Amino acid sequence: MFKTSFTIEWGDCDEAGIVFYPNYFYWLDCAFHHFLRERGLSQRELRKRFGAVTPIVAAHADFKAPARYDDILDVEVSVQKLGETRFQADYKFSSGGKLVGTGYETRAWATVNADGTIKGKPLDAEFLSILGIT
Repeated sequence: MFKTSFTIEWGDCDEAGIVFYPNYFYWLDCAFHHFLRERGLSQRELRKRFGAVTPIVAAHADFKAPARYDDILDVEVSVQKLGETRFQADYKFSSGGKLVGTGYETRAWATVNADGTIKGKPLDAEFLSILGIT
């Protein structure tokens, strides 16, 4: 499990000072990239090292309680394999020890062709090992 945090800024909120829900999807993506970087990877490094990227093919969030301006939002990330070409990043949002929400992203493993198009491929064993997926 990996954990990262974000400070909720005024621009993240609606007029009542409560987080505007689309921002959670931004933080899901950011948390995943923090998770990759902690393991020495980034989307650029994935492309350079494996010739691949990890596009999001599905995303979901459930909101349990509001988070507000100036709160520290803690995000826990865990990953699991979903079949041959996809994996899922699961997220748990909390603030001040209180559960704010949960979510997930389903990501594909896709190679980048010379013309810039991408094609789904089986997950790379080394990549899975780096993520801690067996």
